[in-house]
Amino acid sequence: MTDQTFDSWGNPIGPEVDATPRPIPARVPHRGALIDLEPLHPRHTADLWRAVQGDDAAWSWMGYGPFATEAALRARIEAFAAAHDPLAWAIRSHRSGAIEGWLTLMDIQPYNAEIELGHIWLGPRLRRTRGATEAMFILMRHAMDDLGYRRLVWKCNALNAASQNAAKRLGFSPEGVLRANLVIKGRRRDTAMFSILAEEWPSRRDAILAWLDEANIDHSGAPRDGLAAIRQRLVAAAA
Repeated sequence: MTDQTFDSWGNPIGPEVDATPRPIPARVPHRGALIDLEPLHPRHTADLWRAVQGDDAAWSWMGYGPFATEAALRARIEAFAAAHDPLAWAIRSHRSGAIEGWLTLMDIQPYNAEIELGHIWLGPRLRRTRGATEAMFILMRHAMDDLGYRRLVWKCNALNAASQNAAKRLGFSPEGVLRANLVIKGRRRDTAMFSILAEEWPSRRDAILAWLDEANIDHSGAPRDGLAAIRQRLVAAAA
């Protein structure tokens, strides 16, 4: 903030913003080039049960899981499917045709224009793929471009280095750590906070689009340039 604003009593106050409440996301599908997002439904249980096999370690920092039975997983899916916040989508891979993960928009605050991308679970076949990035990007772009939210949030257990690295890779800025703010599975959780603001979003969006573009894929199917490098290049070009 370069120009400080003061009220009639001489106290510094924040800048004016568009205070129009943002729309609440709808439970609708989204189609991508590599994946589709389908509103999470109990019919996805069989695919997801296959996807979670042998992946117990992935649930260490989540508030649920691992799942001992398919019925336990179905109960979790049914809870998601009945909720409007978090609002959950299943991730269907075009390559396999199967559901291979889920993610949500959550902590939806229309009056504050704040929304969180969270509850992200990516199955082993989807993890660290272009489809995984596209799945997250579809909801990021929906929240910021389609619905006009001003602040997009990413939160994770401060011990979850992989999640923190994923946030930074996508262009979320670190905001610090909330100490001992949650109890998860009977244990203290410190929460690492990240965000993208509306004025930052265009550079993040353009970098992800460039990374996903076929022009960035070499003959072996690997990205030619990393997402961070592309973002730095775009920022330098705009300076």
